[in-house]
Amino acid sequence: MSSAVFALPENSGIGQENPTRDRHFALIVVLVPAVALRVLAMVGYQPVLWFWADSFSYLAAAADPVPSPYRPLGYPLALAALGPAHSLALVAAVQHVLGLAAGVGVYALLRRRGLSGWTAAVVITPLLYDEFVILLEHMVMADALFTVLVVSGILVLLTKVTPATAAIGGTLLGVAGLTRTIGVLLLVPAAGYLLLRRTGWRCLLSFVVAGSSLLTAYAGWTYAKTGTFGLTRADGLFLWARTMTFADCDAVRPEPRLAVLCPPTPVSGRPAPAFWLWSSWSPLHALPRGVDKNLLAGRFAHAAIAAQPGDYLAAVGTDLRRLLRWERTTARSLSVKKTNPYWFPFEERPLHDSVRKTAESYQGGPAATRIIEPFAGWLRAYQRFGYLPFPLLMLLLGGALGTTVVRRRHDALLPALAAAVLTLAPPFLSQFDVRYVIPAIPLTCLAGGLAIAKRPPCRESRPRAPGNARPRLRQIGAVCQARPTTRRPGWTR
Repeated sequence: MSSAVFALPENSGIGQENPTRDRHFALIVVLVPAVALRVLAMVGYQPVLWFWADSFSYLAAAADPVPSPYRPLGYPLALAALGPAHSLALVAAVQHVLGLAAGVGVYALLRRRGLSGWTAAVVITPLLYDEFVILLEHMVMADALFTVLVVSGILVLLTKVTPATAAIGGTLLGVAGLTRTIGVLLLVPAAGYLLLRRTGWRCLLSFVVAGSSLLTAYAGWTYAKTGTFGLTRADGLFLWARTMTFADCDAVRPEPRLAVLCPPTPVSGRPAPAFWLWSSWSPLHALPRGVDKNLLAGRFAHAAIAAQPGDYLAAVGTDLRRLLRWERTTARSLSVKKTNPYWFPFEERPLHDSVRKTAESYQGGPAATRIIEPFAGWLRAYQRFGYLPFPLLMLLLGGALGTTVVRRRHDALLPALAAAVLTLAPPFLSQFDVRYVIPAIPLTCLAGGLAIAKRPPCRESRPRAPGNARPRLRQIGAVCQARPTTRRPGWTR
């Protein structure tokens, strides 16, 4: 990450009577409890938390890094880099530190944009204190690393843009796309932001080349190994699972070889999309061996959406209505046998025989989560109220977008659009999940802070040559750019 992003400003110079006294005391005040909460997680749940089979698939990919059908290798390669330490606790600790560093980075940029220490500290509290952020940081899951990569890439692009910083921002967002494929979508608003700022073709080219080259290289590696050019081989499968909540076989009328993918179960009795991907009764298992399941599933999905566009949008809207729920998850368990992974667990559970070897090989010893009381209990008590409800998050995001437009704060537009993309895109492509919304929290905080920041006065950055006219300065977001004065021939001033 660029040192320019995380360097704390010496003096914001706006709204401070004594900047030396009130420099970063507020940051320390909000950081200490945030660190304490993460220490509780490290002590109360040792060495890490597990997310069903997903966590162990990441560890297996770290041990044998080859392109996976369902997920790119960004996170497994990070696990492989930490693997020689044989410590899952180290993985959790690194993720916690990165989460805190992202909060400090947002604080530093807001101070540079003119917010006072206390205001900037209040703005970053959701991303430091949200219990779900802490939960994901303590899991062997890609979400925490993905969030930090996205926030870091956008922070770099919000600084003074040069070809070098644009390349760094593109690289970080490219790596984010290799960590979770939804990150690829963020390259579009980021490139649009560079065009809006008129940073020049060199900056835009540096950004595009840095971001796309990583993705292209990985897709080429996937093609060499599997014959498929892409980050994964499951985009069609996920979209097909999305359509299973509404697809009516009589309306879709699939071609004969796709008919097996249309289940006889009535639409009203069908489960969520994830069940169609991972359950043993999924129609995917009825496809003949050797066929490209991803290709066929994708064709069915596109046919279903074309035949039932209204039902598709209704299914997406049903998922998005969950953003209006005040409580993120209310059930302690999803069933009698499965503990809800979105709660800090109440009791210890042994690892299943099918995954124990993978986890213990990485850990170099026992890897099942051990619950240490009373520390774990304190964290479980905190999780009942220590979160930002999604309705408030959506209200803050909408307010940031509206304020950005009214005040013409184009610098706030990039994190706001990125947060909107990460929140709205998953239900269109696969399904809604609580953890898919969490990366929007720091981006919304950043956008809101930039939207309310004072505009710095435009000053001429270079001395004028004798006799030259003073250029007019145009403000784009928080950046002032020179605009030459035009005169008609023969006019005098």
